[in-house]
Amino acid sequence: MKSFRKELVVNIPTRRAFVNITGEVEKALVESGIQEGLVLINPMHITSSVFINDDEHGLHSDYETWLEKIAPHAPVEQYRHNDTGEDNADAHIKRQVMGREVVVAITRGRLDFGTWEQIFYGEFDGKRPKRILIKIIGE
Repeated sequence: MKSFRKELVVNIPTRRAFVNITGEVEKALVESGIQEGLVLINPMHITSSVFINDDEHGLHSDYETWLEKIAPHAPVEQYRHNDTGEDNADAHIKRQVMGREVVVAITRGRLDFGTWEQIFYGEFDGKRPKRILIKIIGE
C-alpha cells in the first residue's frame, strides 16, 4: 500500500467563504499515482471545515444564512470563549456543524463521486493563512 500527503495553503481575504477545492484534490490524486484507495481531506484549523455538496451559489448562500442563525457572529459577548479576547466562538460552532473532514473513495484513479458532488473548504474565521491536509492511501 502507498501513502501520499500534501498540504494546501489558503488565505481567504474575508471572514467567511466557501471554496471549491475539488480540482486541487484531483491534482494531488494524479501526483500520488494511486488508482484504488481512499483520500482524506481535512482543514488543520478548528475554525474551518471541509464538506461535500453541490457547487451551487444559492445553496452556499443558504448555508451562510442558516449558519448565521445557528451561531451568529455578533454580539461577540454572547460567547464565553470570547472572554479570552478572541472573537471567533461562532466560527468554532459553525465548524462543528459543517464537519471536520471528508473521505472519498478512489476508483480507477478518479474520485468516486455521486452526481453533483464537489469538495469544499468552509472558512469561518479567515484573513490569515490556513492549511488543508490531503492524505491518500491505496494501491
